[in-house]
Amino acid sequence: MEALAVNGGTPVKTTPFGTGKRFGLEEARQLLEALEQNTLFYHFGTKVKRFLSDFNEIYGIKYSVAASSGTAALHVAMGAAGVTVGDEVITSPITDQGTLIGILYQNAIPVFADLEPHTYNMDPRSIEARITPKTKAIVVVHLAGNPCDMDPIMNIARKHNLKVIEDCAQAYLTRYKGKLVGTIGDYGCFSTNDFKHISTGDGGIVTVNSGEESDYETTHAFADKNYRRFGTTLQRDLHVVAPNYRMTELQGAVGIAQLKKLEWICSQRRSYGDRISEGLTGLPGVIPPIVEPDNECTYWFYMFRLDEDLLTCSRDAFCEALTAEGIPNRAGYIPDVCYMQPLFQNKQAYHGSHFPFELSEATYERGLCPNAEQILETAVQIPLNEFYSDGDVEDIIRAVRKVAGFYLKG
Repeated sequence: MEALAVNGGTPVKTTPFGTGKRFGLEEARQLLEALEQNTLFYHFGTKVKRFLSDFNEIYGIKYSVAASSGTAALHVAMGAAGVTVGDEVITSPITDQGTLIGILYQNAIPVFADLEPHTYNMDPRSIEARITPKTKAIVVVHLAGNPCDMDPIMNIARKHNLKVIEDCAQAYLTRYKGKLVGTIGDYGCFSTNDFKHISTGDGGIVTVNSGEESDYETTHAFADKNYRRFGTTLQRDLHVVAPNYRMTELQGAVGIAQLKKLEWICSQRRSYGDRISEGLTGLPGVIPPIVEPDNECTYWFYMFRLDEDLLTCSRDAFCEALTAEGIPNRAGYIPDVCYMQPLFQNKQAYHGSHFPFELSEATYERGLCPNAEQILETAVQIPLNEFYSDGDVEDIIRAVRKVAGFYLKG
């Protein structure tokens, strides 16, 4: 058996991974045009409007609203959906805290549903089991670009009269049964921070999928202090509080150029992720992620799980050996499920207060979402990049197979 690099053998990966420039003259030209407008305010300029128009055309929708970040986009969707004090919102226990902040800013209570073990997405059966009379909305998280099972989730939402907000921060051009995620629920939320498929430094988008003008205006206003800026009119009569989450013309300008690259970026990532899964399928001790038939994943990262019952090493030792083979990786995605964070364990969103948790009977004990906990205990994450070469992808496959083969029992 070939010696592992961690034990003095020759590494699989001996050449650098492919790299490329994310930004270029296209972005520079758009930025210069933005500056020449003599305003960087979205309402007076043209760049944010053009960015949204181009996005709407790609996604086949009528309305979307720009925001200052993906976290802001999710908060805007909460406000537009009418989430308010004491409401419960069901979401995923494996996600970035940006998914949760908007819930808590509305003084609502996050409730966590368990996940399907091999798609890493929310299990519709667990969602329905978490519904109470206080439930107002479901925030589905299309983790790493793999779509949630939206048909049963939407059926549950209709049955219980709940709003559905899609967190698509990691899921550009991801398709569920041919439909683009972010267009299926009531609202879809995207991030354009520097660690997503496309970048404007920071930024976000909310899709308004009802297609109703009044819904769009409510969503638009919530991102702008509840001021209503439409055409040449400005209505300042404030009835409820809302944040300032406006996107600047500089962000919009970069976004225009970035959107032109989106199809290529997602196509590359989809191809590379699917190829890795193909190369790892049937490998004892390694469980590739499942992308259900008729779905398309755009792989913000690639994450597989280990079956430690079939291996002689721990997950950490596997990761160490994979690193020595020249393949960057990390154990899991986040250190622990969200509900084990001190904020939830102490039920303290604000210093010196247990509000709004005291308005709900939601609990956050270990074992609440056993599949999610096991995913994080057994997962290995490998970064993907659209600038990788076919050879880079084959090296990833060879390295994982080499390490798994070395540590296979028997």
